[in-house]
Amino acid sequence: MNFLRKYIQLSIIVICIALPVKAQQKQADYVQYITKYAPLAVKHMSEHHIPASITLAQGLLESGAGKSTLARDANNHFGIKCASDWKGKRIYHDDDRAGECFRKYNRPEDSYNDHSLFLTRRPRYAGLFTLNTNDYKGWAVGLQKAGYATDPTYASKLIKIIETYELYAYDSKKRGKLSTKFKFKRQIYISQGLLYVEVKTGDTWESIASELGFRRNSLLKYNEAPKNFPLKYGDVIYLQPKNKRAEKRTAYTVKAGDSMHRISQKFGIKVKYLYRMNRKNRNYIPSEGDVLKLR
Repeated sequence: MNFLRKYIQLSIIVICIALPVKAQQKQADYVQYITKYAPLAVKHMSEHHIPASITLAQGLLESGAGKSTLARDANNHFGIKCASDWKGKRIYHDDDRAGECFRKYNRPEDSYNDHSLFLTRRPRYAGLFTLNTNDYKGWAVGLQKAGYATDPTYASKLIKIIETYELYAYDSKKRGKLSTKFKFKRQIYISQGLLYVEVKTGDTWESIASELGFRRNSLLKYNEAPKNFPLKYGDVIYLQPKNKRAEKRTAYTVKAGDSMHRISQKFGIKVKYLYRMNRKNRNYIPSEGDVLKLR
């Protein structure tokens, strides 16, 4: 009998281990959250062209399925901080730093609405709206690249939630587009897969950063520019980190007046990778007629 009892116990353990991983990963509170807020996410997708899967995954991740302190005390489901343009209620909560200011809402629905406006009104996210609303992977990576969160694994966490709970089933196949209700003060372009603006007369790093809702130091970092780097009319200012290589063009013939930094700006390549691809050290100065690899 003891042998039979041990055999049955062992068999139960083996069966439990053999259960599908997907089934084990699903949490009841996540399922309840999805059931409750999926219609709202779909509604915002139809109005603002943000994938419902992304909205739900961010809500789940940022609010702990509605159970985080911010969600319970402030109805803030997306971890959106106050910023200088916020005129509503506030709550203070430890995050990257102690006592940071977060937006406080009357209802969770207000948080969902503000999340949509937050993405559609900020130039740094404009490139996302060129993606299809069923491209949840592109959106996840784009959100991380645009700086929505400081977590370096943010995109992979969103994708895992979407795939575990099959949130992609809520998405549309339509191509997204930025709502015409929101107009930016300056034209934003996209090239090499990167968002950028062109310098106008009178622009400074401070004025561009303030106008577009960026930190001055972030723009300097994205463009690999020193603190007092002068701006000239027509210069390209990237709104996100540059790439490791050019998207399509494979080589470039140096023109008079070119520098490695200028070439890197022209093709959206980080300077260190431009040197590395061409096996040049930092002492190298390009000469007219030199041919440089871009990828």
